[in-house]
Amino acid sequence: MMKIRPIRQGILSGIMVSLLLVAGCSSDESAGDSDEVTLVYARGVDTTEGNAKLIEAFEEEHPNINIKYREMPSDSGQQHDQYVTTLSGRSAEIDVFDADVVWPAEFAQAGYVMGLDRFIEEDNIDMGKYFEGTVDSVTFNGRTWAMPKFTDAGLLYYRSDIVDEPPETWDELSEMAGNLQGEAGTNFGYVMQANQYEGIVVNAIEFIHAYGGAVINDVGEVVVDSPEAIEGIRKMTEIAQSDYVPNNILNFTELETETAFIQGNTVFARNWPYMQASSANEEKSDVAGDVGFSLLPKGDEQSASTLGGWVTMINKYTEHPEAAWEFVKFMTGKEGQKISATVGGTAPTIKSLYDDEAVKEASPVFANEAFVETLQNAVPRPVTPNYPKITDIIQIEISKALAGDVSPEQAAQNLQREIESVVNE
Repeated sequence: MMKIRPIRQGILSGIMVSLLLVAGCSSDESAGDSDEVTLVYARGVDTTEGNAKLIEAFEEEHPNINIKYREMPSDSGQQHDQYVTTLSGRSAEIDVFDADVVWPAEFAQAGYVMGLDRFIEEDNIDMGKYFEGTVDSVTFNGRTWAMPKFTDAGLLYYRSDIVDEPPETWDELSEMAGNLQGEAGTNFGYVMQANQYEGIVVNAIEFIHAYGGAVINDVGEVVVDSPEAIEGIRKMTEIAQSDYVPNNILNFTELETETAFIQGNTVFARNWPYMQASSANEEKSDVAGDVGFSLLPKGDEQSASTLGGWVTMINKYTEHPEAAWEFVKFMTGKEGQKISATVGGTAPTIKSLYDDEAVKEASPVFANEAFVETLQNAVPRPVTPNYPKITDIIQIEISKALAGDVSPEQAAQNLQREIESVVNE
């Protein structure tokens, strides 16, 4: 027995040392930068090369993190519903995703997304460098739930080979669209987003505010049943029912709007800044070199543009939170936003990028001081967890008005009653 014990002890000691070494190696490897991670990144359809270039640049800087891009529908409502289905099931199949500026409060309250304050503080991210409105859109209950990726404000695009000076008012646009329709091979005078989805809400808010109205005021009161809001709805309805828009205008989203414009089928088009890049692309645009843009026309009160744009969020159930943050930080940081602006045509949320020569050269929009001012003063949509219900109400009632099923007055009354019921829940 005395001879066997030392041998057993030696064997046990050797095994313990080996186990410790293996454990030490495993620990080092799991924490090392050499470990490869694959993130699934979801966003809507990108008709430019911006998204591909952004991913390529990130992977070059982070060779251990691979990005698998998942293309989502161009319709933001369809995107929203797919994300809710995935995230409500606590699925980790998507790590990072782009979200409409109106989603953060809803997704935060539902527990779908990861709070980013810890990452922001650890990396000393200065949120003051972003436009204030974009930061407000990602803040809910005092916490940050997303990073501003790009911002938007609606613009009026026009054929500069047909139009000498863009219209200053909606009445002038109506007159010019009717008179110029058919010029230089065009089929329509004007196109906008009038399908029953988020785009119709954006357009409606622009018309309502242009005529001095609002849906919900600064203190949270529903005020849409007013003469001013009714006049905005009336003008939008008049345009949608005119002879100078396509017969299927009620099916138009941003994609149909872009296609109609770059194929030379319309004189005027309301769309976001990204369309400047695609319409100037000689390989895909039939109107390259003949494109102008201006602020949206005025109503009785002002020119109004709805605050748009997208933010980037991290799935609460991702298995790779640190890597996901690195990707989000890159995309929404100065380098990533510069790529998105110069290649993808999207408007940066970082104020200083509008002084960058490459950004200004990439698009006349970004060099336009009036446009930058518009970004800082764009009309927001309500930041509330109840926004999905409110937008559904607006979509339905405005669609009825544009189709001629209800009058603008009745639409305003319906909106007032139904939105009040949601706000007072």
